[in-house]
Order: sequence, then C-alpha cells, then structure tokens
Amino acid sequence: MAEPAPIEDTEQEPPQAEEMFGLSRELVEDILAALAAGQDDRVRELILPLHYADAADLFERVDSEDRRRLLGIMGPEFDAEILPALNEDVQEEVIEFMGLAGVAAAIGDLDSDDAVHLAGQLEDEDREKLMESLPSDERAIIEQGLSYPEYSAGRLMQREMVTVPAHWTVGEAIDFFRTGVELPEDFYKIFVLDADQRPKGMVKLSALLRVQRPTPLLDIMDEDMHLIPTDMDQEEVAFLFRQQDLIAAPVVDASGRLVGRITVDDVVDVIDEEAEDDMLALAGVSDDFYRDILDTAKSRFTWLLVNLGTAFCASMIISLFHGTIEKVVALAALMPVVASIGGNAGTQTLTVTVRALAMKELTGTNARRAVGKEALVALLNGLTFAVLAGGAAWVLFGEQDIGLIIAAAVAINLLNAGLVGILIPLGLNRLAIDPAVSSSVFLTAATDMVGFLVFLGLATLVLL
Repeated sequence: MAEPAPIEDTEQEPPQAEEMFGLSRELVEDILAALAAGQDDRVRELILPLHYADAADLFERVDSEDRRRLLGIMGPEFDAEILPALNEDVQEEVIEFMGLAGVAAAIGDLDSDDAVHLAGQLEDEDREKLMESLPSDERAIIEQGLSYPEYSAGRLMQREMVTVPAHWTVGEAIDFFRTGVELPEDFYKIFVLDADQRPKGMVKLSALLRVQRPTPLLDIMDEDMHLIPTDMDQEEVAFLFRQQDLIAAPVVDASGRLVGRITVDDVVDVIDEEAEDDMLALAGVSDDFYRDILDTAKSRFTWLLVNLGTAFCASMIISLFHGTIEKVVALAALMPVVASIGGNAGTQTLTVTVRALAMKELTGTNARRAVGKEALVALLNGLTFAVLAGGAAWVLFGEQDIGLIIAAAVAINLLNAGLVGILIPLGLNRLAIDPAVSSSVFLTAATDMVGFLVFLGLATLVLL
C-alpha cells in the first residue's frame, strides 16, 4: 500500500506593514526607473492599480517634474480622490498642472465634503472661474459648504446620506433602497426624518436586517442622537466622536433640519491634522516639508526673530552681572546648566498641559489642583537636582559656595519652570489664544531670565 503523500504546509506568513500599504520602496524605484526610461505604459501599469492614498504618497515622494509627467501619463484615468489626500503644497502644484477644467472634472467625481475642501483651497479668482464651469447642482452644494466657517462641521460634513420618513416600515425602506435611487457608496446608518426634515432618530443597518418587513422604523430607531450644529468647530466634533464612540452623526442647521452627516473616517483625518498642527505650533513652524528653500526659510523666520528678542533679554540680565562673572569665571561655565535644566523641565510640563487642554482633561474645575501638582513635582525634582548639581559643581571647582549657589538656583528655576509651564498655556487658553502656538517662546524667556537672574544674583550676594 502506497504511503500517503505528505501534506504541504500552505500556511502563509502574515503580511509585513509595508506590504499592506501597497507602496513599497521597490515599487517607487520601479516607477522612477520607468519614468527615466520613458516607458509610459509601464508607469501606467504600475500606478493605476494603487489605492488613491498610495498614489498620493507617490506624488509626494517624487519631484515637481515627475509629478507633471505622472499626471500626464494617467490622463483621464487619474483618480480624483488622490487630490484631497495630498499635502496642501503638493496639492496646489498638482491643481496648477491640471488646470481649472481638470479640477472641475475631478470635483464631479468627489464626495461633497472633499469637493468643498478642494474648492476652498483655490484662490478667490480661480474659485469663481471654477464655479462658473460647474453644473448648477454641484455649484450650489459647494457654495453652501463654503458659506460655513473654515474648520467647522459645515465644511466637514457630507451631503450624501440616506434619509427616510418616520412613517415608513422596514419593508418600505428596503424597497426604496432597491429602486435604483442614488445612494452613498458606503453608509451604516439611516436617518429617520419628520415632516419638517428634522431628524427623529437613526436606524443601524444591522438593526434593519434583523426584523420583519412590517416593523415600523419608529420601533427600531435609536432616538439617542448627537445632533451637530453646522458651526461647531471640527476639533469639538472630533472630541464628541472620541468620547461617544460614534461612527456617524447628523449635522443640522440653525432650524434643526438635517443638512448632512459626519462619518468617522473624516474625524480620523481631523484628529490627525489637529495633532500635527499642535506639534508643529509648539516648535513655531508650519508644515513646510514640501515647500522650496526660500518659502521654508520665510515660514520659520518669525519665531526665530521672536526667539532672538527673548535671547537678548536674557543677555541683558547677564550683562548686569558682568563684574561678578569677571571675578568668578566658574560662573560662566555653570550658567548654561541652570538655563538648560529649567528649559527642559518647563517643556515637559508645557507639553503635558497643552495636551490636557486639547483633550479637555484640564478645565476650570481641576486647574488649581493641576497647578498644585506641577508645583510639587517641580519642587521635588528641584531639590533632587539641586543636590546633584551642587555636589558636581563643588567637586569640579573645589568651592563649597559655588556648589550651594548653583544648587539654590537649580531648585528655584525648576520650581519656576514647573509653574510657568502650566500657567502660560492656561493663561493663553483663558484669553482664547491657542496655547500650542506661542507658549514655548514665553516659556524659554521665563526660564532663561529667571534662571540667570537667580544664579548671578545669588553669586553676587554670596561671593562678592
């Protein structure tokens, strides 16, 4: 009797992260090589199957001339969804290559929220020309979207949604969906409206499929909705989705009528954008990775100029004690220690505070407790590092007085850093100023000036 053939191991290795995203380094190199060789058909063969997000990444990775060539090679097969996925600087360049006629054609293939966003990126003159070339229904949707404040729910919402009257049954709703009426490509919830187009509730598709056809929609709808006004800031919208674990939510106008919906995929983009903006603002820069050298230098100039001013303020304090520094040269070597450790400690507190404000974890009700906590943390670290810095200075320079002076200066400046690290963003937030934008400059100035003043002041009193 023949032995059975061995069973082959067909288990596959799990895909690597790079394989899941679809735009590997090897693929980019193949596309660039095909571009360089003038093999347009090969380029088209490689790029057209890509997901629009991967294609957008490709456009961002190549230079300006290759972007123009890719656009020409793709021609009418260019996926309009690539445009909203592009970095704004690259998007502006691609739009310029496409021309208004190309942009108008692309807008017709986009969801309403993406179309409004794209039109909002254009200059006023170009936008007016674009509007003139659009069909009346598309033009009305975009004009309505642009009438809402930037970064508001009205700009973020999609007009494509599924609505049914409140008196329908499950069977009537299903039959309506099957009539060939134009529906969104993806939807998870159905909005139930009264006679005045105001939402009464929402029905999940999963609930719709579990009941019999004669069941009234009113019996299975969820009345616990979170109605989002059109003027709500998108950051507030993202916070609501995160807190309530929402997938979709209705957007209503001032009279309570349903005008759109916001879905979780758009909220993910908002969360990403807000986090990125806060991170860049803390460093006093904008997203200039794709800008040319001159524009990048200009965008970073302002905050560097402000920092130069605060640095001169600290220098003026040092100059007040030039006599002390001349007589005790060791002080010049130790000054950076006081300023550096104060700045780093302040940045730690500042980062935690700005994040807590953005997440609404730090409010007026717990602000005093948070300030007290940071003061105690700063005091504890201040005393610990006072001992370490003082002992090191005593050993290095062989003078007990210098060790005691830097120990006291480190302790005081760390306490100062902890306090200003939380009070500055709290104060800016109270004044309705984004604390992520300008807190770091004030923090650096406060820790440098207080640190130098305390250190050199104590040195003057003790050593001279």
